[in-house]
Amino acid sequence: MGTMKYFLEMEVARTKKGILIFQRKYTLDRLKDTGMLGSKPTCPHLERNWKYRIAKSDPLVDKGRYQRLVERLIYLSLTRPNIAYVVSILSQFMHSPTQQHLVAVYHILKYLKGTPGKGLLFQKSDAKGAKGFTDAN
Repeated sequence: MGTMKYFLEMEVARTKKGILIFQRKYTLDRLKDTGMLGSKPTCPHLERNWKYRIAKSDPLVDKGRYQRLVERLIYLSLTRPNIAYVVSILSQFMHSPTQQHLVAVYHILKYLKGTPGKGLLFQKSDAKGAKGFTDAN
């Protein structure tokens, strides 16, 4: 069968540094599906305490559409741990999403527009053990 290059919407690339797993095509397909392929990229962060600032009078949006978008972001967060926290917050509102929740989903999609090829790099190393990195923001 040869070397794996594409499996379950995940792309695999081997480099001198190690193995890179990313979802560039999946990301671009989601941007195309939502009509955001030409959107301007933005930063990934929502403002502090965002979920507590949503008014109860904010209009509800199509629940099915919101759920599909968030489900796709959840799958994308497998190779993009930098969006996992924000996506987990957005997934808490799957039962009754409002306009502000949908705006936040589009905010994440705009961030992905600027970074479609980011992913996980598993570096070659002779050392035993695991290393990790986290962004304190």
